[in-house]
Amino acid sequence: MRDKQMPLSVALMGYGGLVPFIGLAVLSNVEPMHGVMYRGALLLYGAVILSFVGAVHWGVALVDPRLTASDRSALYLWSVVPALIGWFSYIFAPITAALLLILGFVFQYWSDLRWARVVSWPSWYLALRLRLTVVAAVFLLVGVAPLVT
Repeated sequence: MRDKQMPLSVALMGYGGLVPFIGLAVLSNVEPMHGVMYRGALLLYGAVILSFVGAVHWGVALVDPRLTASDRSALYLWSVVPALIGWFSYIFAPITAALLLILGFVFQYWSDLRWARVVSWPSWYLALRLRLTVVAAVFLLVGVAPLVT
């Protein structure tokens, strides 16, 4: 493992990226007149962020010289799956969309864990990804909670 301490910029961007999840989920619950709009923005943001975390694997495949051709191909292939899940989720009703996004985040984290045997993630990366995944998942659920009857 490398980079024992998480760079401040990564911490600020990573945790700062949770603000829209939290804010839009709360607004979806406390602002009934605009709840549909906030909920839609929350789900769209979730899809965008899911695409972003998937793209990390594309970047690794581009620059890690130790990867086999097979590993590189697998990383390229997987890197687009989260974006497709995010896009696909948008055609569903909000509860289903939120659940698909949560599954996408969980599968992406599982993939990060799986690749840790091959890829030299920074020592702080998997812990960060777990925390961000949990908070994103919780607030996706909070955002659709008013729709559960």
